Amino acid sequence: MLPQTFLIDADDTLWENNIYFERAIARFISFLNHHEFSPEQVREVLNDVERECIVKHGYGLHSFAHALVDTFERLSVEPVTPELHAQINSFAHTIADHPVEILPEVPETLQYLSERHHLILMTKGAIAEQTGKVERSGLKEYFVAVEIVAEKDPAAYARVVEKFELEHDSTWMVGNSPKSDINPALAAGLHAVFVPHGNTWILEHEEVNPAPQQQKLLIVGRFAELREHF
Repeated sequence: MLPQTFLIDADDTLWENNIYFERAIARFISFLNHHEFSPEQVREVLNDVERECIVKHGYGLHSFAHALVDTFERLSVEPVTPELHAQINSFAHTIADHPVEILPEVPETLQYLSERHHLILMTKGAIAEQTGKVERSGLKEYFVAVEIVAEKDPAAYARVVEKFELEHDSTWMVGNSPKSDINPALAAGLHAVFVPHGNTWILEHEEVNPAPQQQKLLIVGRFAELREHF
């Protein structure tokens, strides 16, 4: 195969991410201990608040902490005192201290791909947070570049294609999120590899669109399967 370019997602594609948020949310819901709303109903409110906070604050722990506090203020009968505020924020900050947990066979697969193709890490979120995770992961050496964007939409993919002078017919987006990795990449005229993750963030859920004519969509069970196709 001729050399291809792979834009590769980071969170929940190369390393675990959402499971730590889910654990923090579970602790938050238990702490709130709402007497009228079920845990499922509290989670629905939090999902709505997170959508609002993304617009205001972008992605990342800062936005997540705001969402927890805002949700507590909406649902709690007691005001948010400085002590409560610190307690709620602590649920988010525990995530920041968690080591990067690489998913199975990711380093070996990146090693294999990097010897044959061009790899660009493309992730969204807060620059300092994402840069820190990339550095701590030990995987940076496999990539010719790291792109951290505020949002992954068709325009963002188009900008990356232009920046690196990529060819559409030999460029693939690899990731676990239909909403951010697969559908917008296909809309931007790229090929895509969908690597489902059992704990993909609920706000990233979306039906996977079929590949337009002249484009390709590959669905694999795990990241290591890329070695069988490329």
